[in-house]
Amino acid sequence: MSRRSILRIAAWPWLIASLAVLVIGFREAIFLTPADAAQGDIGRIFYYHVPSAMLSLVFPYVNFLASLAFLYWRRRDPLKALAADALALAAAEVAIVYTTVCLLTGMLWGRATWGIWWTWDYRLTAELLLWLLYVAYLAVRRYSATGQTQTIAAVLSIFAAIDVPINFMSIRWWRTQHPAPVFFGGPDSGMDKTMLPAFLWNFAGWALWGTFILIFRYVLERRRQAAEQEAALVAIEASLEISQ
Repeated sequence: MSRRSILRIAAWPWLIASLAVLVIGFREAIFLTPADAAQGDIGRIFYYHVPSAMLSLVFPYVNFLASLAFLYWRRRDPLKALAADALALAAAEVAIVYTTVCLLTGMLWGRATWGIWWTWDYRLTAELLLWLLYVAYLAVRRYSATGQTQTIAAVLSIFAAIDVPINFMSIRWWRTQHPAPVFFGGPDSGMDKTMLPAFLWNFAGWALWGTFILIFRYVLERRRQAAEQEAALVAIEASLEISQ
């Protein structure tokens, strides 16, 4: 059985599982988990903001590792380099989706709790910088006219990878308006056990969904690459026939 057939068979169960987990997470977050004692129902944004924020720091490293693989293989094995580049592009697109969701839900939450849409807090600024880096990444992939588009994009992925640990550690290194870390932030960190099921279901659901979109987009990009290569071969054959 070919790899394409395996992916096609696995796609529907994965999609159905992702949607099912998201539905369970929604039910847990909106209907079953008690409202926050201090924030009320607006605190339920937590179950969407925090998972998207965490995943927005995961997919950039998929992009980064795939970009490093592209740089390594681009002269040694162009076919492997193309596969790595397709994965890098797919991961960048998923990363910008989760970064956007993180910023938007954070702004809504900030408006409700702080009374402002935005502040130049270290964590917020680092997340915005990550978003801008991936906007630049996709703009380079879309509009660059040079023959080094993938290489330039791979360099941008390195800057994004540098921003990720700064983003993660910002609320540990500096005093910020952003709340303290929920996990691994010291003796006072953590969440109430009544919140844990809703958080875990939503984190699992959005992780499954993001992985599904990543693989789906990777397969589409590989098909585009194959079509482009086939068109190039047809053009070369046609030119050879004309010259003869």
